[in-house]
Amino acid sequence: MNVPAVEWIAKAEGDSASASRELRARIRPNYDAACFHAQQCVEKYLKAILVHQSIRFPKVHDLEVLLDLCLGACPLWEAMRDDMQLLTQYAVQFRYPGESADKDDARKAVAAMKRSREVIRSALPFA
Repeated sequence: MNVPAVEWIAKAEGDSASASRELRARIRPNYDAACFHAQQCVEKYLKAILVHQSIRFPKVHDLEVLLDLCLGACPLWEAMRDDMQLLTQYAVQFRYPGESADKDDARKAVAAMKRSREVIRSALPFA
């Protein structure tokens, strides 16, 4: 078992739960947080794959950069590029005053997270 990869997965699962919970919230939902945690979930899953494959990666939140590093081992993941582009913007877009996510943004982010999470988890023997 690859302990660092398992730790990345545990963190990713926490973000997945947070994103889904905020999307479902009926009282004061935080759609900004749903979008952010959806991005964070996928970022951490990509990093789990990279750690598992012993591929070094920079300290970056750009999911396309991380996806590009994964493509050598998982070339079919190119099909996830649109979701990576969508989610990458949520690393910072709604984190500061001036812009806020709405329910539609959060739905799209969580849907992209779920699609990506399913594909990435299928490549991890211990996820």
